[in-house]
Amino acid sequence: MTKTNTAVAGARAATIAAPRARTDHLSGTQKAAIILRVLLAEGVDLPLSSLPEHEQTALTRALASLRLIDRPTMWAVVEEFVEMLEQVGMSFPESMEEALALLDGKLDARVSTKLRAIARGGPGDDPWTAIELADLPALTAVLQRESTVVGAVVLSKLSTEKAAALLTALPGDLAQTLALAVARTDSISPDAVSRIGLSLADQLRDKPPRAFASPSAQRIGDILNSSSSALRDRLLSGLEQSDQTFASGVRRSIFTFQDIPNRVGARDVAAILRNLADEDLHVILAADDPGSRATMDFMLENTSKRLAEGLREDAATLPRPSAEDLDAAQSRVSAAIRAMADAGDLQLVSAAGAT
Repeated sequence: MTKTNTAVAGARAATIAAPRARTDHLSGTQKAAIILRVLLAEGVDLPLSSLPEHEQTALTRALASLRLIDRPTMWAVVEEFVEMLEQVGMSFPESMEEALALLDGKLDARVSTKLRAIARGGPGDDPWTAIELADLPALTAVLQRESTVVGAVVLSKLSTEKAAALLTALPGDLAQTLALAVARTDSISPDAVSRIGLSLADQLRDKPPRAFASPSAQRIGDILNSSSSALRDRLLSGLEQSDQTFASGVRRSIFTFQDIPNRVGARDVAAILRNLADEDLHVILAADDPGSRATMDFMLENTSKRLAEGLREDAATLPRPSAEDLDAAQSRVSAAIRAMADAGDLQLVSAAGAT
């Protein structure tokens, strides 16, 4: 029996003599923090660094905010945790590499090569994998320099999704020409296709090095995401007067508290609330700010009635926060959602597609 199992088993044994307390006033993150505290007290070494950054942050915040928990509540949370463990039927791979090892020999070879390249963060040895993984602007630029036959081969070798995106990105007349030229690729030999792939992969690798991985508009947008709303509005106004095209790109990179109703799916709200600090939500609700109302209404309308009422009741007991505290709480909420999106835990609606 592992040290973790020993600690949990000992905690569960104590629950037999303890009354089962209510735990519905605790969030999922708070319950996880209680379990973490119990295991740490038993000397269990937990690999928290393997968790996504936003989950580490949320767990640490919850650990710091709980202060004191009475014994019946602690035992009730432990018992829930043990019951959950007992209901787990099987575990799944934690990474792409582990999943590929499990499916070894069962996937199409091309799919397996592509997935291994993605898991490693690179294109691998197959030139067509490198071409498949190339970004559209680079691939479009290469095809505009190449012959029609080469372009038709590329369309034939790419996945249907990537080929469709490439046709959309190319000028209309060239896209039509290449689509028609696909009919002339049936007689091309495998060696010729291989040579074309090697040549194009070399061209894509020969791009000049860039000092920054992300475009300039995105870099400024990321900076403004972490700035106060007053500074963000002032700088955006100045950018629009100087360079409207650049300012539009910056706006598309920004995600603020007020953007939540238009860019977050209603089904993701419950997961988001589990990763937010209740204190931030209390501050925003206590402010009763007109600019925050639509966002909070959206979030509370898409969660359980009990949780929504509990948050509102707790906020009603607080004094009205300062503008700086409100702005800071809103920034932390939007930052937590962006972190979840970056980790792949949810998908934001694009700024261009938001209504």
